[in-house]
Amino acid sequence: MFGVTVRDHMMIAHSLQGEAFGPAQRFHGATYVVDATFRREELDADGVVVDLGRAAEELHRVVSELTYRNLDDEPSLAGVNTTTEVLARVVADRLAERVHAGALGDAARKLDGLVVTLHESHVASATYERAL
Repeated sequence: MFGVTVRDHMMIAHSLQGEAFGPAQRFHGATYVVDATFRREELDADGVVVDLGRAAEELHRVVSELTYRNLDDEPSLAGVNTTTEVLARVVADRLAERVHAGALGDAARKLDGLVVTLHESHVASATYERAL
């Protein structure tokens, strides 16, 4: 399986529901480094997994929809506990929609999978992997 990774970042504000989150139940900010890895079994006709420029642009568009936002007030996330794991899935699903819509080019529609990792710090991250 081949993979190509692009990176961006996002800064959000939110609160988490549930005693398990201790002080994170209070409103707070978070900055994530976001990696998106596009995977395919076989390279396309140009010998690549995906157009790196388009992949980076689309990742930036996705994280821009979340950056500088209070996620507690986002209608699309109403009632969702926006943990790092959940946000990794949100980013992956939104990227997948763009892949299927052709935003990364026709060849990208034959990608096999996508992995999104949100790095909370240099020692902690969460990953969501999905098929395309």
